[in-house]
Amino acid sequence: MDGLELTSEDRVLVLGATGFIGKRLVKELAAENIKMRILARTPSRAEGLVPEGADAEIVKGDITKKESLKNALKGIHSAYYLVHSMGGKSLLKNTEFAEKDKKAANNFVSSADKTGLKRVIYLGGLGEKGEGLSEHLESRAEVGNILSSGKASATILRAAVIIGAGGASYEMLRYLVERLPVMTCPKWIKTRIQPIAVHDVVRYLTGCLKNSETAGQTFDIGGPDIMTYKSMMDQYAEARGLAKRIIIELPFITPLLSAYWVDLVTPIPSGIAHPLIEGMINEVICKDNRIDEFVPIQKTPFNEAVKIAFSEETVGPGVSGF
Repeated sequence: MDGLELTSEDRVLVLGATGFIGKRLVKELAAENIKMRILARTPSRAEGLVPEGADAEIVKGDITKKESLKNALKGIHSAYYLVHSMGGKSLLKNTEFAEKDKKAANNFVSSADKTGLKRVIYLGGLGEKGEGLSEHLESRAEVGNILSSGKASATILRAAVIIGAGGASYEMLRYLVERLPVMTCPKWIKTRIQPIAVHDVVRYLTGCLKNSETAGQTFDIGGPDIMTYKSMMDQYAEARGLAKRIIIELPFITPLLSAYWVDLVTPIPSGIAHPLIEGMINEVICKDNRIDEFVPIQKTPFNEAVKIAFSEETVGPGVSGF
């Protein structure tokens, strides 16, 4: 595709480089000898993420400010948009964060259109559009639509629960199963889901950049296992060598009550737990596997993904010395 193929001289902008996905992506891009520019509100946080010898520029800026984006996008061929707010410590902040994400995406498109960006790659969330979609998934879909409206050719990847140390969904799962041999859960515990290992997500992100035929397309990405939230808890316990957990379904438990319960039992604050739990209402499985035609990878089974994630933990339940 004319102008969309990345060359060895092109530089790639990473937005959200200090986040759960971004910091792993930076290492992967460095391993592929891809030139980078990282936009960070606090550059010192980003400096430690860049492997020695990597060609990476770190610039100070804020994605909510157009001037920052305009400067960061100068001379950039492609950009990764990994910016998304889960919410704050308070449930009252969730709507505010969704509006902030919308503003940031519009700022990005406006700046990108003026600087000649060729491609943007965005990691969104799985979930069918329409009535009943959680506010969190609606926000992620809206950001994807905004990015697709610009001149740059957008590649949208949609993932469900990502299994990796430090990810909110995984940490919520880890703390609940590790700490509670008996737990009560809402009816959505039977919702089907297709989790994916964080390293597989990073490989898909990198593969899409290297294959220009993925430009302008939307792909569902998931691991090899389709399960329910209950079976995910069961298999986590099995992977960790824990006794089988007793899970009691209580249909009357609301997402709000569940969020406060998670806040109490895990380090995940209610403002972040609530959109995650609310999203459990929606079945999140891949509708197709077209991505494999463009970026073929060996997908990591759920049990293996859990073991890898836990091996990367330094604190928390089950970790020696905690």
